[in-house]
Order: sequence, then structure tokens, then C-alpha cells
Amino acid sequence: MEKELKLNDPWLVAGWPGMGAVSISAGYYLMAKLGMHLLTEFPAREFFDFERVEVKKGLIINGRLPRSRLFLWNDPQGKHDLIVFVGEAQPPAKGGAFCSQLIGHAQELGVKRVFTFAAMATPMRPEHESRVFGAAIDPESLAEFKKHHVHALEEGHISGLNGVLLGVAADNGMLGGCLLGEMPHVFSQFPFPKASLAVLKTFTKMAGISIDFQELQDQATNVEKGLEEFLNRLEKSVGSPEAALAEGEDTESEKSAPRLSSQDKQRIDALFTAAHKDRSRAYELKRELDRLKVFHEYEDQFLNLFKNNTH
Repeated sequence: MEKELKLNDPWLVAGWPGMGAVSISAGYYLMAKLGMHLLTEFPAREFFDFERVEVKKGLIINGRLPRSRLFLWNDPQGKHDLIVFVGEAQPPAKGGAFCSQLIGHAQELGVKRVFTFAAMATPMRPEHESRVFGAAIDPESLAEFKKHHVHALEEGHISGLNGVLLGVAADNGMLGGCLLGEMPHVFSQFPFPKASLAVLKTFTKMAGISIDFQELQDQATNVEKGLEEFLNRLEKSVGSPEAALAEGEDTESEKSAPRLSSQDKQRIDALFTAAHKDRSRAYELKRELDRLKVFHEYEDQFLNLFKNNTH
């Protein structure tokens, strides 16, 4: 049935978790604000293996492998449809084979332009504007980037599948590139929505898509303020924010998963209900799950919101 789809010049945007959550946050925001629906689950089991099992109330429960899914938006203006690929994790090995399989599947759907998003860590402060850098597969896309005031990445590398996928796309004669949102290197382990916002504003202009950025803007402003205050306190107290942040990493990673209060659960349930009725509320739900640090537990339920194209 998927092969019978008649898509209109579809573009592919691929995203995985990574530095600053720039790529995955931008992908989720697009999905929510465009009201996308599940197109298919990409078969990726062969690229993952179990690394642990879950234990609940003394019983061992088989874990599940990371899932990889494609979501579709049909452009009502008839310019080009949009496919967003969301991977819960990057495969620990055979990344090139994974990308080759994904690109082959995209070509079957008629995709000729491929984009990825990533973070660009620099000495910027949280309060500064996030610039957008770009690396293109082809001269046409590079010219398009420059037209939209994207700073060309003169040299360096793009780590992970955000870069590898574009290398495979280039080998297959496709167009596109990577847009990288600037973020402070001292906060590379923290979500930085301002970078996602900068990337999305550039991409939507290129794609001719109009979406409401207010929710992401508000989130970016709040995070910016909190990180800037935190950085000021660190500089006054120890003079080295990098060292202070490094000291706190192990302690944070050892904390057990938070337990939700009954009020938290009720709010989550209410947001799920609201998002079922209006898919544009889905990003508000994701923000709350992220705030409570339980998104992983609710990820399947969250993505089930996008299973069909009804609103």
C-alpha cells in the first residue's frame, strides 16, 4: 500500500537524539505543528541488540529495541510533501548500512532532497543569537543555504548519522544538506531549543512552510534565561563552568528515574487527551514529559498520536 502512495516531490528530514537535542526537538516540533501522521515503521531490528533488561518489582522484563519511524505531511499547496524520519537511537554499528537502507526506502517514495539537523557547539553564551551553519550535498543547495543567510561550514565534520546519511544521499545523486544550530559548548549535554528554533526557521523558509513558532520561542527564552543565570553563578563562584559541569555529570547520571506524583500523572493524561483532539498540542505534551524526565517511558504512546491523519 505504501508503494501505491502518490507523493508530490517529497523531501526527507531525518533526526536522531544528539547534542543539545537540536535535531530530534526540531523533528518533533515539525510533526506536531504540521499535524503529521505515521507513514510506516522502518525495519531496523537487524541494526540493534539488547544492551540491558528492565527490572520491575523483582521481575526481569525483556527490553525493547529502539524504533525508527517515518511520518508524512501532505502539502496542501502542492509544492512538495514532507517526510520526517525519527529514530529513537542511532545504531551502535553498521551506520552506513542503516543509512543505505533508509535512503533506498526514501528513493522508492520519490524523495530527491534529504536534510538533517544537528548542533554546532561554539563559545557563544546562551543569551546570544543562535547562528545557523550549513553543509550541502550539492552546489544548488549550498546556494539556497547562503540565500537564507546560513553560514557555510568551511571545514570540520558532522558526526553520527546526521552526517553519514548525507554522504550516502550524495552517493545516490540526491540533493540537500545539513543545517546546524549554534549552541554553547559548555552546555552541550543540555537541551538547547534556541538552536532548534533557528534551524527550523531557516528550513521552513526554504521549504515554503508556515508554522507557529511561539511555543518553541517561549521554551527557548526560558531555557536561555536559566542557563545564562546558571553560567553567571558558576563564573562568579569557581571561574570555570566546564569543570563545575563535569563534576555534576556522574552524580546526575546515577540518579534513578523520577517517580511521578498523582498530580503529574493527571496532567500528563490531560495533555494526552488534548493532543488527541488537537495534534498541535503534542509539543506542549512533550515539553512536560521532558520536564518530568519521563519521555522515554511515554515515547510509544506519544508517537501513537501521529498514527493517522485525522485531527
